[in-house]
Amino acid sequence: MEQLTDLKAILHSKRANIYYLEKCRVMQKDGRVLYLTEAKEQNYYWNIPIANTTVILLGTGTSITQAAMRMLASAGVLVGFCGGGSSPLFSGSEIEWLTPQSEYRPTEYVQAWLGFWFDEAKRLNVAKTFQQARVGYLQRIWEKDRDLKAENFLAADLEISSALNGYTSQVQSAAKVGDLLQREALLTKQLYRYAAKATQLGEFVREREATDLANGFLNHGNYLAYGLAATTLWVLGIPHGFAVMHGKTRRGALVFDVADLIKDAIVLPWAFISAKEKATEQEFRQQILQKFTEHKALDFMFEQVKRAALENPPRPSGDDCMDAGGRTTPGAIVEGWGEGN
Repeated sequence: MEQLTDLKAILHSKRANIYYLEKCRVMQKDGRVLYLTEAKEQNYYWNIPIANTTVILLGTGTSITQAAMRMLASAGVLVGFCGGGSSPLFSGSEIEWLTPQSEYRPTEYVQAWLGFWFDEAKRLNVAKTFQQARVGYLQRIWEKDRDLKAENFLAADLEISSALNGYTSQVQSAAKVGDLLQREALLTKQLYRYAAKATQLGEFVREREATDLANGFLNHGNYLAYGLAATTLWVLGIPHGFAVMHGKTRRGALVFDVADLIKDAIVLPWAFISAKEKATEQEFRQQILQKFTEHKALDFMFEQVKRAALENPPRPSGDDCMDAGGRTTPGAIVEGWGEGN
């Protein structure tokens, strides 16, 4: 495959953009990847800075040319086809992506991953590490994010701190992955109940096919997180099927494992806040993408997966969370994540 090395100067963990496109045509023109929107009197071309982009989600009314896919693959950009509002991905119950073809993916991490993966005890240990990191990241973000504090999402709140501390101790004592899944489900219900109470949305039931705003925004935000997780695994060369927690029936379940590291901290609270404010899908996307940047969600995913692969046995690292300032530039049809639009 042709290697365009000048497009790979920006590390994936430092790239700033994720795009959702609809009602447009993506093409290559004059050595650039553009998307074309049609108006009554004239057409408009908009540039996509592919060297600074991680994921492109193509929604309703989109098409893409072979030449554009070649350039996106050369730049290491993952592409996913999805429904309106970025969910669902058109792949049944699996998370699938059009990953760039490259003969030069690193082997270090996949070899290290497989070095522990076939040992059930070590696999469970990594699953526990991920869950502890997930809790630590949530506590760190909720303690420092002023916007969340203003919306009554408080890490120090007795209800939420008790739930998180209880879950952490339960993770330590879990004897098998099934135990982790059951306890994770209980924690998630507690977080939904807390979020519904904080935003005064009343009783909430998580249903992926429901049409209310909170459920819709949760679906939407989760798929954005899946895009970041898929990017992390592709860059590190680890196949999606080698999950440590999910995965009994889902071939791409390692994407779920990695996305879980940041979903509760960012997607969950903002889905409820946006539902309370009756935000549009575009407004919700912009808020989520801004928070991904502000709290360095992609950096955090890379750090945790690399550590899990290379440390044998892995050590819990829930306190090694990262956050920093960031900004996002709003768009009309497309939302670019962070700088570089």
